[in-house]
Amino acid sequence: MPDWTAAVVTVSDSAAAGESTDTSGAVAVGALENVGFDVVESVIVPDGVNSVAEALIRLSQSVSLIVTTGGTGLSPRDLTPEATRSVIDREIPGISEAMRADTFRKIPFGMLSRGVSGLRGGCVIVNLPGSPKAVTEGLAVIVDVLIHAVDVASGEFGRHG
Repeated sequence: MPDWTAAVVTVSDSAAAGESTDTSGAVAVGALENVGFDVVESVIVPDGVNSVAEALIRLSQSVSLIVTTGGTGLSPRDLTPEATRSVIDREIPGISEAMRADTFRKIPFGMLSRGVSGLRGGCVIVNLPGSPKAVTEGLAVIVDVLIHAVDVASGEFGRHG
């Protein structure tokens, strides 16, 4: 049986400093739990390549899925995609493309999201924007595919023989 463990990483300078409350991470945790993932950890890290990359490396050793929220926009500190690319072995571009396409149909600013998705070993990593609404809508688009991706990445499916 596949390992359906997950972690959520909220990327936010203000939430990491205790200056604001993280709501998008809680939305991601709830959505993942609703489809059967066991969310074993939810962390908040400041924006930046090193802080995000360190969290992804650490968590990818113990979970099958990591969802990040925040840091995917255009501000100078929005570096979640760069951090993710620095630690993944292979990209899964279709996941992020599907979310952007769905968002763009609703609001043109969706094309500004720079999130990426990929694999680090057998762990699937997906970047989501930082708003609770974007997390809800993005996960709704990809959740069935995420389940399959985690199953395949675990080696449970797709074996020839």
